[in-house]
Amino acid sequence: MGDDADRRVGDARTIRDRFDSLSLLVASYEGPELRVIAANAAFRAFVGREFVVGRTYHELFPEFAAQRISPMVEKIFATGEAQTGREWRFQVADPGDTRREYYLDFVIEPYRDADGAVAGITAIGIDVTDQVRRRMAEQERAIEAERRYARALDVISALQQQLLPPSLPVLPRLEVAGSYLPADADTAAGGDWFDAVVLTDGRVALVVGDVVGHGLAASATMGQLRVLLRERLLSTGDLLVAVNAVNTAAGWIPGARAATVCVAVLDPADGAMTYVTAGHPAPLLLPAGGDGAFLPATGARPLGVGASFGAETTGTATLDPGAAVLLYTDGVLERPGRPLSQASVELAQVAADAAANRVLRDDALPTAERITIQTVEVLTRMTGHTDDITLLAARRVDPPAPLRMTLALHQDDQLRQLRTRLSDWLSTCGAGDQDAGAIRHAVAELATNSLDHAYLDRADDDATCEITLTVRPDGRLEARVRDHGTWREPRPSADRGLGLQLATALVDRLHLHHDDHGTTAVLTHTLTRPAHLLTTEQLFSGRPVTPPGQADPLIVIDQPWAPSPRIRIDGPIDATTSAHVEIAVRTAGSAGTTDLTVDLTGVTHLASAGVAAFHRLAAEHQVNGTTLWWYAPTATPADVILTLVGLPHLTEDPHTP
Repeated sequence: MGDDADRRVGDARTIRDRFDSLSLLVASYEGPELRVIAANAAFRAFVGREFVVGRTYHELFPEFAAQRISPMVEKIFATGEAQTGREWRFQVADPGDTRREYYLDFVIEPYRDADGAVAGITAIGIDVTDQVRRRMAEQERAIEAERRYARALDVISALQQQLLPPSLPVLPRLEVAGSYLPADADTAAGGDWFDAVVLTDGRVALVVGDVVGHGLAASATMGQLRVLLRERLLSTGDLLVAVNAVNTAAGWIPGARAATVCVAVLDPADGAMTYVTAGHPAPLLLPAGGDGAFLPATGARPLGVGASFGAETTGTATLDPGAAVLLYTDGVLERPGRPLSQASVELAQVAADAAANRVLRDDALPTAERITIQTVEVLTRMTGHTDDITLLAARRVDPPAPLRMTLALHQDDQLRQLRTRLSDWLSTCGAGDQDAGAIRHAVAELATNSLDHAYLDRADDDATCEITLTVRPDGRLEARVRDHGTWREPRPSADRGLGLQLATALVDRLHLHHDDHGTTAVLTHTLTRPAHLLTTEQLFSGRPVTPPGQADPLIVIDQPWAPSPRIRIDGPIDATTSAHVEIAVRTAGSAGTTDLTVDLTGVTHLASAGVAAFHRLAAEHQVNGTTLWWYAPTATPADVILTLVGLPHLTEDPHTP
């Protein structure tokens, strides 16, 4: 028998050697416990253990339960039906629970005994991590190029982005995040909407709604309902008054009849919440570290069908510290091949696991964002989706402590330290990149202005600048910059006195108060964080991809590949570094006697001192009849500031590397 097998299949030792050297990940499991009976070297490397034979699937991969992989494997053994997957994202835990992330193509199929019964399963995987990440990087580059150079947006996509809120409030006691995945990525338009409205008394109204249908008509209807509901909530602060108003309007707005909405009004201070479900699925409560539980529906009918809303159609709940509430549309439940009862259980489990960071571990994402992004990713990657999916999560958190700093006159490196402290604190607050950049820039300008002008006649130990930042309950940041020097009237010109102008342009409001004891600058700015309008492709990354940060040290690099003199500047150009930049540009341009291109792509911060230097350098070239080109790609920090101050510059690279 052995000789016949050798002739048909091959020598056993040769087969084992070739099996073990396969680049595929191959493992066979036996019996209902799914105990490993064979595993090749690639699989052992994937697991991170050399000896896996005899261990069960659940011993090797306990983390796969929360990733919803284990139920799929158990189902294959139970039903005898194979399962395939393409480019699934897995996180595998080392013995120390450090996660390694992979993307795999795989097939898992049963094998049977002599009687035809399922005896075990065999899993074959191909590690496509490098290919997927290369494609993701290419996609990000394409998105970036499109964002910089596109001159017009598709009408439908533009309409959707205008009708949905582009951002959500950043609040000291409440972490809010939302995501929207349209049913058809080609149209990117539908009838789902979400909103978060900060009321005058500090409570927050959370809204998720669904208009019947898709396309432009549904989007237009959705936009009218959202604006009306937001206006009624802001003007009255009354949940029932607002819902009744939009219910009445649904009777005469075309396409609004039978729209559904869930509105929850939450007090971040004590967690008290009142909500209405007008024909809409009830909110999901996610206790800190506990299982998700759906709140009772309030029994209210959809909008515009003749019903009214009163105390009997409201529900109440309490959100404990650290707990979250999730509002959603039925698209996340009505997924292909999933009965409603099963889909509801999956939603509760996956959302709770995402809140506890048990699904695809990502400590960098705030919990509310992790809930809204990872829940969609995990639930749709196996079933797909046929309807819009909208998720809005809010989580009670502790308010951030105020930031306090004192800067001293002539102290080295303090501007860089200030920007670093501001970045860290604003990140803790949850501010979006755009707001964080504006605040960081404005506060640095005010601090520089204070130290440069308030103490011109003195240099003692009291020549300091005190900085305090806090976030109010309504989400407005307040920054105070205080000195104890002498007030001097600003005299702005083309190259002087730009600090106050820049600070004023970057934030909502700036107020200056001065007396015999010094000057206080108070800026206020409403903090927001972007909502996520997702595509299926973006779910591969699990989170928005952030370009690599630029180096903070100032670096000036010659670029000899260009057909004419050209240099690149990376890092901050502020009061500390502007003199060095001015010397470098003057040297590269032979003191203004030759044409020069200065690439500002890598500039991380452009202060008024740098703008003043730019004006002087441009004037020097103009006197000599030569040209100085400033190149700052669209939306880079340098482009934003140069646009604000009206300094001409290029946004497209004049040279090809």
